[in-house]
Amino acid sequence: MGTTRRPATEAEARALASAVRLRILRLCLDRALTNKEIAARLGANPATTLHHVRKLVGTGFLAAEPSRPGPRGSTEIPYRATGKSWQMDVRESGVPGGRAAMLDAFLTEVRLAGVDEGAYTRLGLRLTPEGRAELDRRLQEVFEDFAAREPAPDGEPYSLFLAIHRDTTREG
Repeated sequence: MGTTRRPATEAEARALASAVRLRILRLCLDRALTNKEIAARLGANPATTLHHVRKLVGTGFLAAEPSRPGPRGSTEIPYRATGKSWQMDVRESGVPGGRAAMLDAFLTEVRLAGVDEGAYTRLGLRLTPEGRAELDRRLQEVFEDFAAREPAPDGEPYSLFLAIHRDTTREG
């Protein structure tokens, strides 16, 4: 029983068609971070990061939490991911780049963690359309089950990326 994802608006799909914005959502998943903290973790310019943060806030993917005092009398606004991106289906949006952004964000995160730190599996299959639909459904059920669980307070953060693609090297 997978979640029925609603089609993303063009603005939502454009917001998710950026590897940097997808990384910001991941950074703000467990705790609220200020723009300065986000920029530091990304190794990016805070002004550039603020552009991305504003786009995510404007489309509802990030939410501002109450402001707090910052250094030297400044005010900081922490942001937290809303989880809305999990409810979106961007496939029919007509906005290019979303899938490439997801792959780019994944590859960047894996490189930062260290390639040897991941668990990887490859499997070649030959499936009928019905078999492919069953595989998609069953994998989605696993994703939905884990996504619905409350985060373990003492748990370590992990990310999961799944790719299913045609194996053009075996066609013919």
